[in-house]
Amino acid sequence: MIRRALKPKVIAIDHGEYPADLLHEIGAAGAYRHHLASQNPAGMDIAAAIDDMDRISAECMSTGFMTWCQDAVAWYVENSDNQHLKDTVLPKLASGELLGGTALSNPMKYFAGIEDILLHAEETADGFIVNGNLPWISNLGEHHVFGSIFRVEGDNPRDVMALVHTDTAGLSIKQLVEFCGMEGTGTYALFFEDVFIPKNEIIADPVGPFLQRIKAGFVLLQAGMATGVIEGCIRLCEDVEPRLGHINAYLDDRPDELREALEDTRALVRELATDVHNPDPAYFRQVLELRLAGSELALRAANSAMLHTGANGYLVDAPAQRKLREAYFVAIVTPAIKHLRKEIEALID
Repeated sequence: MIRRALKPKVIAIDHGEYPADLLHEIGAAGAYRHHLASQNPAGMDIAAAIDDMDRISAECMSTGFMTWCQDAVAWYVENSDNQHLKDTVLPKLASGELLGGTALSNPMKYFAGIEDILLHAEETADGFIVNGNLPWISNLGEHHVFGSIFRVEGDNPRDVMALVHTDTAGLSIKQLVEFCGMEGTGTYALFFEDVFIPKNEIIADPVGPFLQRIKAGFVLLQAGMATGVIEGCIRLCEDVEPRLGHINAYLDDRPDELREALEDTRALVRELATDVHNPDPAYFRQVLELRLAGSELALRAANSAMLHTGANGYLVDAPAQRKLREAYFVAIVTPAIKHLRKEIEALID
């Protein structure tokens, strides 16, 4: 599928084409269900989900990122106590029939003390009325869903998580900015104006204990984006060896060195993926350290690919410069390198 359906679309996706049909096809092939014990006949297999994301990201990390978005929103529902969502929504997310994203960038920074939460709600007898704005939420479009956290005000203040439908009354999605790459990821700003969220759409209330269950899987799943970008960069370096190997020998981060580091990273991913519900802070610190190491190695690999391919890598739509932009995305998408270092320091202290 990657060679047949994804490879011909990579440049168009990078320039802004949202590949809805391809994302549905990826789901039909089973890529979104590996990590979902209730939806996968073989049981929960986080490593298999990451492997699929790795293979996709090696060709197109925009699509790999949207795969992670889909995996993440399904992960929320899978780990929720809301049987209604598990019965009505989860099978559609797992199969790719229903597409969705995750609006947890701001809440993750909020819980880390980096920024204020942006969504606020008033509780009613049968739900919540939510107001506020969120920037840059991905893998969205008409008739999509996403997981979101809001702060409930009033007599019982707390943080609550819900599954939100993009066609809900009062919710607007707008594409307000143009990025230097990964434009085809369905990324929009969200505007909540008295959006009513019924209680049967609540994922967790309060959200604190739920976050403890999902956070390791949420972060670890992102490893597939990093390892895939690194793999793609190594292939670019290897492809020019017959022609440029005699002069590229003077460069740092040669493909064989990067390959060794990548395989070590993949081995650690597989090890950590066997225990994603481990509540030990030392385990979560390992997950964060892996995610950080993946970002840093992706940057090294992308820089190496640019230098190994030379001027050809600097051409418009050249794979090397696209991989460079993708690697920077791995490094800045929440949790970004600076966020990861802050969290790791807190766990060490």
